[in-house]
Amino acid sequence: MSTHTFVPSTETIFERTGENTMIVNMGPQHPSTHGVLRVILELEGETIIQAKCVIGYLHTGMEKEAEYQTYQKCVVMTDRMDYLNANGNNLAHALAVEKLLGIEVPRRGNYLRVMLAELSRIASHCVWLGTHALDLGAMTPFFYIMQQRELILDMFEMFAGVRMMPSWIVPGGLRGDMPPSFDARLCKFLDGFDEELTTVENLLVENPIWKERTQGVGVLTGQESLELGCSGPIARGSGVAFDLRKSSPYSSYEEFDFMIPVGSTGDVYDRFLVRIAEMKESAKILRQAIDGLPDGPWNATDRKVVPPARAELDNSMEAVIHHFKLWTEGFRTPVGEAYAAVEGSKGELGFYIVSDGTNKPYRWHERPSSFMNLKALEVLAQGKLIADLIAIIGSIDIVLGEIDR
Repeated sequence: MSTHTFVPSTETIFERTGENTMIVNMGPQHPSTHGVLRVILELEGETIIQAKCVIGYLHTGMEKEAEYQTYQKCVVMTDRMDYLNANGNNLAHALAVEKLLGIEVPRRGNYLRVMLAELSRIASHCVWLGTHALDLGAMTPFFYIMQQRELILDMFEMFAGVRMMPSWIVPGGLRGDMPPSFDARLCKFLDGFDEELTTVENLLVENPIWKERTQGVGVLTGQESLELGCSGPIARGSGVAFDLRKSSPYSSYEEFDFMIPVGSTGDVYDRFLVRIAEMKESAKILRQAIDGLPDGPWNATDRKVVPPARAELDNSMEAVIHHFKLWTEGFRTPVGEAYAAVEGSKGELGFYIVSDGTNKPYRWHERPSSFMNLKALEVLAQGKLIADLIAIIGSIDIVLGEIDR
């Protein structure tokens, strides 16, 4: 059997529109396209006539694999989709499973989930800002902002023992409570983060070179963003004030006071400003969460879903049996279907799960924000210079692990 992987030729993508144009491949490469993305361009000189995105180079079949795993074991696959927003992915999956089960997480668990999700949002935006600036030739912001991400990853390590792929948010709650001294570490981070973010702003916001590379480039109207199914900062940069944390609150977001930053022009510069403002709003949410963190349990009371506490395993044979059966057999969900979505760092991130009553999902599908937003690239690229394409790709902020899955 042949192992050759079919790669579509440029002729199957589109036909040349004129005799004086040429077709070139941009990618798959890294880091200028932020992963293995292939963009086929028709150029007339340096002007892009049309563009087509070719994906699939990272396809791993995670959605199909999930149909052979119990609901708990699906959690670790969500981490590896948009690996920069792992806690947000965990949360969307957990909410969908909890909707099937009809269980609710206590307020303390919801607050801890909000804290992890907002820290992931800031960390993801830090990677976007550092790499986006680097792509456009601004090296200094990368060092400032990536240092802040390192501090966030240190806090994730306090929770989960790992810096990435924590799998800490699970159906029924979390794997554990907030670790000792985490609150002090978080407050110290927030006190320094505002100052460091202001430093990066001062380097870029009024920088004439930065403005020349981003203002008026890659303009997407609000109507176009809606027609393309875009969400998150790319849609809000075009003036669409839509945020699931406000429109369909989950995990106690209705208890927090924060704004939805929006742009007016919809260009690369507006999307840059929106993400900067979002990091500030996330910091505001984190301060409210740590100040108002409730006491009490962090997991649901359903013993069929939630494993026994670690301390019980040393003293109770029933707890050991419970733990063993839960992790070897999993739990069963009622027959039905459920969709739950969160406002991820890149937009609406949801999971659609169909249950046939067994301990494994019959269908497990992600609504990926990066996949939906990437389609805008083909629209934004038309008529722009090839040098502008790097700025446009960076402003969309894609992760190919989520697009290909």
